[in-house]
Amino acid sequence: MKSVIATLALFAFATPALADEVQDFSIDPTRSANELEPYLQCVPYARQVSGIQIYGDAHTWWEQAQGRYATGNAPRPGAVMAFRPHRGMRLGHVAAVSTVLDSRRVLLDHANWSPIDGRRGQIEKDVLAVDVSQANDWSEVQVWYAPLGRVGTTVWPVDGFIYGDGRSQPRTVIARTEEPVRKQTSKRFLSAFAEFR
Repeated sequence: MKSVIATLALFAFATPALADEVQDFSIDPTRSANELEPYLQCVPYARQVSGIQIYGDAHTWWEQAQGRYATGNAPRPGAVMAFRPHRGMRLGHVAAVSTVLDSRRVLLDHANWSPIDGRRGQIEKDVLAVDVSQANDWSEVQVWYAPLGRVGTTVWPVDGFIYGDGRSQPRTVIARTEEPVRKQTSKRFLSAFAEFR
């Protein structure tokens, strides 16, 4: 049964349109009371809907984006809003901008923000985020929170926006300063493939 649940969880990551249905895991009577059900995290969902190919915890995305993707403090559809760790959100959060409403309001698509029907890992689409920063620079936001049925009262710090635009720059690779030592290919090895010539 664990393999079925793991397969469903992977399917949920791969197909956001069906994820709400797939995540409705049935109760497994063989599951121990201490075992947690798998749930969708914000990172794979943001990566999938934005096309931004960054991996690792959400709080690392902003730094990883530098030099690879354009970044800034103005929201754009398709951009990822990178939240800094704050209070109980130790790993940060990432959410994709679906619509820019005006200079202070956007709609977000994200996962694992609000518990819905008591379950974590839910996908929320077109939820309101409001810029509450003094400078109107999107450095602080308040976000729709489903259990309240409105924008939450917590002010969340934001690093900024990562713009995918489909143009990821490759990571810088440090070149080796010396040539690798090449060994002579053995006759025995070459003879094993002689018949394929």
